[in-house]
Amino acid sequence: QRTKCHKTDSPPHQKSEDSKNVEATAETADMYSLVQDSTKVSFTAYKTTDKVPVGGMFKKINFTNTTSGATAMEALNGTEFSIPVSSLFTNDPTGTRDPKLLEFFFGVLKDTELISGVVKAEGENSSIDVTLNGETQNIPLTYEMDGDNKITFSGVMDLENWNALDAVASINKACEILHTGKDGVSKTWSEVAVKAEVLLDKK
Repeated sequence: QRTKCHKTDSPPHQKSEDSKNVEATAETADMYSLVQDSTKVSFTAYKTTDKVPVGGMFKKINFTNTTSGATAMEALNGTEFSIPVSSLFTNDPTGTRDPKLLEFFFGVLKDTELISGVVKAEGENSSIDVTLNGETQNIPLTYEMDGDNKITFSGVMDLENWNALDAVASINKACEILHTGKDGVSKTWSEVAVKAEVLLDKK
């Protein structure tokens, strides 16, 4: 008569439970990091009393002090950036607007070559400290998530806060006729809407 032996090993379901736990731990350990050369920075300036929008972008932005984080915001917090003003592009078919902006707006500012700053992203709050014309001021941002690794930030900067009204007056004078509305008034607004589309790598 044969005797059946019973193994005293852990039941078969134990291994799969352990594997699940390992997988769950791996999932919570996902880290986000900024994808270099993927960020798109654009702006909208305004002219005439009717506040007609004039759009543009900067084709280049450099990042330093980048890090990774458990969330997209954590990864962005503390990231430093610099934008070469020479990368300005407003898609003007006449080819005259960009040189005018570089000469009569940015050329009037101090430290005309770069716009620099740092990202502040903590919890649900986000903003950027921007250095322009030798002044550093904060721009509060709103943001929209597209999936969990693409964020679009939006904000408004008033150039008066950067003591840049002389530059606003300078570009308005250079573009006086183009910035004159139906009311005969030439106006360039000090308010500029800014937008940045940021892509993060999730690993």
